[in-house]
Amino acid sequence: MTKGFEMVELIVDVQNCLQAFVGVAHDLNAIVISFRGTQGNSVQNWIEDLFWKQLDLNYPQMPDAMVHHGFYSAYHNTSLGPGILNAVQRTRDVFGDIQVMVTGHSMGGAMASFCALDLTLNHGIHNVQLITFGQPRIGNAIFASYFNKHVPHAIRVTNGHDIVPHLPPYYYYFPSKTYHHFAKEVWLNNIGFGRQIYTIEKICDDSGEDPTCSRSVSGNSVSDHLTYYGIMLKADTWGSCKIIMSKTMDEYQTDPAGNIILSRIPIFDQILKKRVQDDGGISSL
Repeated sequence: MTKGFEMVELIVDVQNCLQAFVGVAHDLNAIVISFRGTQGNSVQNWIEDLFWKQLDLNYPQMPDAMVHHGFYSAYHNTSLGPGILNAVQRTRDVFGDIQVMVTGHSMGGAMASFCALDLTLNHGIHNVQLITFGQPRIGNAIFASYFNKHVPHAIRVTNGHDIVPHLPPYYYYFPSKTYHHFAKEVWLNNIGFGRQIYTIEKICDDSGEDPTCSRSVSGNSVSDHLTYYGIMLKADTWGSCKIIMSKTMDEYQTDPAGNIILSRIPIFDQILKKRVQDDGGISSL
């Protein structure tokens, strides 16, 4: 649906109800990795579970950096991680050292964050840009500090009273034992009176927990979580996590867990870059 975007790999982890894709945005000259957020009726239950998630896993190679194992495992211990890394490597073999942009909404934002850090820390890809929408906190303050160092080009977009960026809870008086967002937050909030309402983007400070941004309001809205920049970020149907396939999909193989990976070879040819001056303007061959 995005003109000029070339899909390289679609990964559907059926067992864990996860999905991601890797592609090339030719207009941005970048590899794009995108993670789907929590889907279906599970959204409300997932939000309720966020209140009780504990910092229970030491992040590898980062002393005292703690994260929640569920967020970590959703990327590292499912079919998403290996599938994405394989697709990124194949795409870089064709297009070279181009920028990698990682994105996701909600739980997808949490997975995108771990992916961006993994690409930088463990795979030597340093031109990584991360932008997430309505993601939860994923680690403690020490982890956030490491994250800011290794993924400096990161933006967390939050919206109004979206409940999810407030979770798991942040406790100001227990900084060493609480979750803490990494920087940098961009808060979408409405200003104005009556019918004259405008949405502004506020660029927050480098703390990750700017008290004048989303933390300045009560995080109590699920509807604010599901709409960003006027776009509804939820599935058309709120059923189960099953993926709908046509009969032609039977020819594709799945792994023992039923997970599906659809791949194609990235296309690159000088003719794609050649432009011809036409009577009606510039047209691409």
